[in-house]
Amino acid sequence: MGIKIVTENRKARFDYSILETFEAGMVLRGSEVKSLRNGGCQLKDSYVVFQNTELYLQNAHISIYTASAHHNHAPERKRKLLMHRKEIERLASRVQEKGLSLIPLKVYFKEGKAKVEIALAKGKKRFDKRESIKSKDVARELNQQKRKIR
Repeated sequence: MGIKIVTENRKARFDYSILETFEAGMVLRGSEVKSLRNGGCQLKDSYVVFQNTELYLQNAHISIYTASAHHNHAPERKRKLLMHRKEIERLASRVQEKGLSLIPLKVYFKEGKAKVEIALAKGKKRFDKRESIKSKDVARELNQQKRKIR
């Protein structure tokens, strides 16, 4: 068994500078797991928060599983994330620094278990975003020129 990616948060890499990434397990209900296996997940405006000494994934939308009759879940409920205590404490101290936050990058299945990759990130300013757009445009033009030469 390998890794099966369910969804990625592409906008996160545009809006944030990624400093460090971590893997965390997710506490899910049965209908949420089935919905994830069908690819029904969005991380668009989601983020990770600390509550007491635990991590929670906030605003991640996992679609309602249509084949489930009456034991369904709330699509945007808070989901607990599982990590080692020392990792959580280290993240808590880093997030207290100015401008750092925790954001989810992707949700995937690893050896049959749902995992989320979270990143310690710093928000980009408007001019940083313009820089990344320019560099992508230049790279795209170079690739097009290489294709024409071949």
